[in-house]
Amino acid sequence: MFASITEIEQKLAGAGYIADHALATTVYLAGKLNKPLFLEGEPGVGKTALAKAIAQLLGADLIRLQCYEGLDAPAALYEWNYLRQMLEIRLQEARGVNKAELGRNIFGMEFLLQRPLLQAIQHDSPVPPVLLVDEIDRSDEEFEAFLLEILSDFQITIPEIGTIKAVQVPFVVLTSNRTREMHDALKRRCLYHWIEYPSLEKELMIVSAAVPGIAQQLSTQICVFMELLRQQEYYKRPGVAETIDWARALLALGIQELEPDVVTSTLSCILKYKSDQEKLSGATLQQTVARAKGFKGRAPVPGQRTAP
Repeated sequence: MFASITEIEQKLAGAGYIADHALATTVYLAGKLNKPLFLEGEPGVGKTALAKAIAQLLGADLIRLQCYEGLDAPAALYEWNYLRQMLEIRLQEARGVNKAELGRNIFGMEFLLQRPLLQAIQHDSPVPPVLLVDEIDRSDEEFEAFLLEILSDFQITIPEIGTIKAVQVPFVVLTSNRTREMHDALKRRCLYHWIEYPSLEKELMIVSAAVPGIAQQLSTQICVFMELLRQQEYYKRPGVAETIDWARALLALGIQELEPDVVTSTLSCILKYKSDQEKLSGATLQQTVARAKGFKGRAPVPGQRTAP
């Protein structure tokens, strides 16, 4: 699937995703060992984006299962198309089919509504799909146990049809914001990687790749500003996704450099809770902007934290 770790780093960068060596190594091993990739980290650090980038560089279809509280097996796996089944029975009655034969064919594959997990198992294109199980921590423990069985054998049994085995094993990516701890049994079946907030140097590279045309001065001020915010206590610290959104917004507005009024008018891109927006105001806002604009240091090496 991947020739080397270096190739993964280069191709991910070409797809607009900047990965450090440790993450690229984990992706390489997940493909080499045919094991699911389990990603944890704060919201907005690039977990879902990585799955999309992997699908892009592999030329594979991305099949996404968005998890939520109350998600059950039918919603994730399959459901019968009851309306179509009833219509088929009515048509058989209209054709004069013997009552003993009515409905005998309504439990075939053509009457099945495929949900993401079954789609991934039955996918038969030349390239295996990328199955993204997004925010698995939002699902219930019962669904987590059910998913464990699917990931172990990549096959399902439909009582009316029989056992369906995967045509080809998909590249599986599971993400979690760690709103709850996942069971050890799930983690044992996966390769695990925690994605941190990026270093200043890495975030500058991300902004440069994701927002073509942005000036170096503005992108540096943006990234330093976000770095400063993450060092403070907010209900929801801004992630890389917010950095990219903000950079795109400022570029669209023709902004050349940060000013307090510019930040105030675009807070909707950065902080998504009223209490956080109220906290970043007045003297706090002015000081943070001044420190971001006054940053003259050299971007640190990846992995180091910055204190502008």
